[in-house]
Amino acid sequence: MQKRKFGKSGLEVSAIGYGAMGLTHGYGPPTDKGHAIALIRAAFERGVTFFDTAQIYGAENEEFVGEALAPFRNEVVIATKFGFELGRDDKQQILSSQPEHIRQATEGSLERLRLQAIDLYYQHRVDPNVPIEDVAGTVKDLIEEGKVKHFGLSEAGEQTIRRAHAVQPVTAIQSEYSLWWREPETNGVLAACEELGIGFVQFSPLGKGFLTGKIDEKTTFDSSDFRNIVPRFSPENRKANHAVVDLLDRIAAEKRATPAQVALAWLLAQKPWIVPIPGTTKLHRLEENIGAGAIELTRDDLRRIDGAAAKITVHGARYPEHLQQRVGR
Repeated sequence: MQKRKFGKSGLEVSAIGYGAMGLTHGYGPPTDKGHAIALIRAAFERGVTFFDTAQIYGAENEEFVGEALAPFRNEVVIATKFGFELGRDDKQQILSSQPEHIRQATEGSLERLRLQAIDLYYQHRVDPNVPIEDVAGTVKDLIEEGKVKHFGLSEAGEQTIRRAHAVQPVTAIQSEYSLWWREPETNGVLAACEELGIGFVQFSPLGKGFLTGKIDEKTTFDSSDFRNIVPRFSPENRKANHAVVDLLDRIAAEKRATPAQVALAWLLAQKPWIVPIPGTTKLHRLEENIGAGAIELTRDDLRRIDGAAAKITVHGARYPEHLQQRVGR
């Protein structure tokens, strides 16, 4: 697989990474440990060198990633995230980026991931109660102590990115970005990344599964699947939004590819310093996603896709209100 570098940092990763969240969090019952470890190792064997997890996904998520990648530690880049603590019911997510909490969380992640140093350490969501300068300064100290190698921010706004970067250079910004969520193009985030030499990592590059073409208005989700509360995934919105999948289908037929591969190839064609991290629990989907790296979209293809996409109105918010309030700060 081709490699990409995150801006001025020089951090090099595979052009397509692997997002581990869905193994234990958000999309239904947790995956069996043996299957999860086998899948992560299968990704590495197929050229993936960039793996993404987070503390809030559950301790077992970081443990799966740590155990699976331990034999290949010097050949991979492992990213995790801090910034939350769990409430009494273990489901209530409470923002917490106080310096002492960051330090405590770091020790836990190092142990679960079996690392001496975290390769890329993101603040998962901006904490409005803690100045971003304090957060960046704490991570700067952790870098100087050898416990962290690179600093990142997830779903941060442009001004927050600039303020953090002035204290400790930011290696990567992680945000949602796909053919049906293109706000980073207009809110200044991608422009700031290009100006400052920061890499960009896309989570949900396949629209939480919708852009694969395997979800329609009749699809039912497990009761624990968070898509049940996402406005964009109401049955009526899924039906209306199928126009995006229809567009991908048309291009996929020409390229002898799948809609998911075209969606990922479109992202890869946007900038040379962006890296999508699709997640899956299925080996054949993993191989399909990795195959997107071989799909070439010409300038004409990209113009056609953008022109057609501009005529499509995507229905429904990407988050319920209480989660939307935590992004773009």
